[in-house]
Amino acid sequence: MTRVVRIHRHGGPEELKLEEEEVGAPAPGQARLRHTAIGLNFVDIYHRIGQFGADPMPFVLGVQGVGVVDALGEGAGEGVGGLSVGDRVAYAGAMGAYREARLMPADRLIRLPADVEDGVAAAGLLRGLTSQYLVRRLYRVQPGDAVLVHAAAGGVGLILCQWAKHLGATVIGTVSTATKAEIARAHGCDHPVLYGEGRDWVDEVLRLTGGRGVPVVYDSVGRDTFMGSLDCLRPMGMAINYGTASGQVEPFPLQRLHKKSLIVTRPTLGTWIADRGDLERAADEFLNLVRGGIIRVDVARCYPLAEVAAAHRELEGRRTTGAMILVP
Repeated sequence: MTRVVRIHRHGGPEELKLEEEEVGAPAPGQARLRHTAIGLNFVDIYHRIGQFGADPMPFVLGVQGVGVVDALGEGAGEGVGGLSVGDRVAYAGAMGAYREARLMPADRLIRLPADVEDGVAAAGLLRGLTSQYLVRRLYRVQPGDAVLVHAAAGGVGLILCQWAKHLGATVIGTVSTATKAEIARAHGCDHPVLYGEGRDWVDEVLRLTGGRGVPVVYDSVGRDTFMGSLDCLRPMGMAINYGTASGQVEPFPLQRLHKKSLIVTRPTLGTWIADRGDLERAADEFLNLVRGGIIRVDVARCYPLAEVAAAHRELEGRRTTGAMILVP
């Protein structure tokens, strides 16, 4: 028997229950892995509270992890880079990570380079894959661009700042505290802007860009920031809402976009890595930047699996910077 954390209904952190389960043998095309580290993400809270609608109960949260393959089903080692028992692997975007061991489709697993630590991969892969499609595919950041990153000291925000800076952009980032401003600055954010202090943050972004605005806004906050994000865009700019930490963006008339011919999109990672080739290319690009020291993934806190409720309270209270992981 192995341990698993389930919810039996949507609600607060108290709904996270540590239980036991039997993990069977892998079916054809599957691999069984023993987790060594499990990533924590704000999307876990969305699922816990039911923001995406009703989930089938009982439900296991968690969308990324790292582990060691201890069994392979028939054909599972074919066509996925020679996957073998004993391989260190990582995955992102597969629900059900809050457990000691699990079965996974082998073609969703990425073999880890020896010089990438388990905790770094568990904390960073989902955020890295997200950042890759945001700065390299959905909007291709160019040298000389000025980009706006909301929640710049958060898990994805810190990677976005570093990656955009590496691509030659000037990075403007919004943060909630002076401490987070310094953390963002240390990770490539040229101009940290504090919410609610002094000049309005929209005015500050426009001042920093000489009134022109930015070509792209990366907005993971949602309701509290999105209308302001539109005001920060230059003509033909793109507002990307990839998260809703403050709640869903409220409906607004499309005519709001007319004057500056603005583009608005609400993407999700799953569609960008559904193809195995896209997954491999994105993972390779991110992991190579980590290995080269271009992108740092700082694991701020490690929680035992049994203390997952405390981890959720920290994450939901937005009292964290960087990344957090669970250790089985």
